Amino acid sequence: MKKFTGTGVALVTPFTTDGTIDYKGLKRLLNHTAKGVDYYVVMGTTGESVTTSKEEKKAILEFVKANNSKNLPIVYGIGGSNTQDVLDTLKQSNLDGVDAILSVSPYYNKPSQEGIYQHFKAIAGKSPVPVILYNVPGRTSSNMSASTTLRLAAHKNIIGIKEASGNMEQCMKIAADKPEDFMLISGDDMLTVPLYSIGGVGVISVLANAYPVHFRKMKEYAFTGKYTKASQELFKLLDINGPMYEEGNPVGIKFVLSELGVCGHDVRLPLVPPSDALKKKIQQLMKSV
Repeated sequence: MKKFTGTGVALVTPFTTDGTIDYKGLKRLLNHTAKGVDYYVVMGTTGESVTTSKEEKKAILEFVKANNSKNLPIVYGIGGSNTQDVLDTLKQSNLDGVDAILSVSPYYNKPSQEGIYQHFKAIAGKSPVPVILYNVPGRTSSNMSASTTLRLAAHKNIIGIKEASGNMEQCMKIAADKPEDFMLISGDDMLTVPLYSIGGVGVISVLANAYPVHFRKMKEYAFTGKYTKASQELFKLLDINGPMYEEGNPVGIKFVLSELGVCGHDVRLPLVPPSDALKKKIQQLMKSV
């Protein structure tokens, strides 16, 4: 699983002003992030997966495959709160060239821990590629406990978890008792270095869309035991991190990318472009990154 060590970038999906997919912008984004990331995550929540059609998802995945200049590993988001629909999507998707799927814990219907376990067991049993779990209580309204994660870690086709609970004690329980080859991946940019320090293998990052080199340096410092220097790289992003989510993700990071000339800041409803106040705040904070 060394291919998923370091930084995975949760790619945004660039749109034109009329709402269609901006493939020129996406190509610039792939080239920009390739300066520092270790793998691509396509059609995660940061990619506005909930407001892209199945046809668009397939087209975006194929485009990333065809424009992957460094031949980086690809993780593809396939998840949801309808287990059968996830299984159907797996069956219908062309996963040639995909190294793993990222599957979010069921949202809205708030299943029990046993329900979460059975959901992922079914997915792992049918997926032709390895599965990375995704726990993000802030979006799903339910937490996948450490004990459920560890139970799922025993499945041969489940290789890791993107942990975005923000609960360090929960992360530590996973790190302490997980199988050696099960990957603990930070789902929170600001916990990247702390998770490295307890045995995490990396991060699936929002900010790496704009600042891939910062994350490459964090990895290099952490893997050589230079945690003070790794933290200093992380601290450079500390102030700008919060505003990324003030008006919904990926509103903030898309505006940063537009300021960097990578792609536009357009998003799809019900998200809206950043307010003037947020734009000014981000522009000011970008000066110190």
